Amino acid sequence: MTFRYANVLSILVVVLASTHFLSSNLQYVKHFLEEFNVTRRLDGHHHHRHNHHDKKSSKVDICDDFPYYSLPPDTNTTTTLCVDRNGCCNYTTVQSAIDAVVTLNAKRSLIWINKGMYYEKVIIPKTKPNITFQGQGYTSTAIVWNDTANSSHGTFYSASVQVFSTNFVAKNISFMNVAPIPKPGDIGAQAVAIRVGGDEASFWGCGFFGAQDTLHDDRGRHYFKECYIQGSIDFIFGNAKSLYEDCELISMAPPLAVGQKSINGVVTAHGRASADEDSGFAFVRCSIGGTGRIWLGRAWRPFSKVVFAYTYMSDIIAPEGWNDFNDPSRDQSIFYGEYMCMGGGANSSTRVPYAQKLNDTQASLFLNASFINADQWLQSQL
Repeated sequence: MTFRYANVLSILVVVLASTHFLSSNLQYVKHFLEEFNVTRRLDGHHHHRHNHHDKKSSKVDICDDFPYYSLPPDTNTTTTLCVDRNGCCNYTTVQSAIDAVVTLNAKRSLIWINKGMYYEKVIIPKTKPNITFQGQGYTSTAIVWNDTANSSHGTFYSASVQVFSTNFVAKNISFMNVAPIPKPGDIGAQAVAIRVGGDEASFWGCGFFGAQDTLHDDRGRHYFKECYIQGSIDFIFGNAKSLYEDCELISMAPPLAVGQKSINGVVTAHGRASADEDSGFAFVRCSIGGTGRIWLGRAWRPFSKVVFAYTYMSDIIAPEGWNDFNDPSRDQSIFYGEYMCMGGGANSSTRVPYAQKLNDTQASLFLNASFINADQWLQSQL
């Protein structure tokens, strides 16, 4: 999956042009531009394009180009709600469309979200199951906010989007937290892009953008397909049971000087607290790249479980690979496995002793959607 730099630039330019977010997020946006090697000059042409008319010009309706033909029709099983920030639909915010969904509705509510950045904090409560977010591309449609652990009274509540309902689906949309990038030692700067706390959720072609604690994969069974996930420290964390297939995992930890051996990033922090909990993260046919010197995971809680299979790992992965949260008592209870991985960071010869090189039988439990019992629910979301 190739990331389209020009489209990322268009998203970031909107963030730059937003006076509401400019002052607190300029550093974050600049880092994005540097991270993706975007060299196009940001000058007076980066603002929204305006139509300039003289007095003789006819007035242009902003909705003239709205793609009404793209709206899915209502069916016996699906109701469509349309969101457009320019007022071309019944709803101008994502939250207002969610609020309009019938409580405990058995029909699927498809919330079709037009291109653009939606600056709002979104919550889907438990009482609103069977909701789908349909964006127009993860580089074109995004929900954005900028809370931190400090501003929201805790990391869990800092998420730009919080999903507590069951059977949630997101397609072709991004979730972003544009709070300032934490500096080393910052307290309370964690900033979550999305918190997924409901069972049976799936994400298709989505983007997740943040720094520390980007994706809170909180609890329940979840599926991620061809997603782009970016962050720095513990940027996929939680206690869910989730399968990630064909996803790009991109570290934005600061680049290190040649020869420097310090660790400044971590991909996962799984939070399994006991052997009785049926949870874990499985990554299959994914790729890990970006900058910094990072671990594949660290044991947020004593029974942390993470597996990488058929995954390309660049040389940003430190040779030891994993960390027990500096608590050797966890070495006997955590489950960190690798299977048929490749790339400069996949050399397992100097991995920590508690990391497992899985055999075919061990790996088979994690390699497909049966890991999350997907035969019971995933097909109905397609």
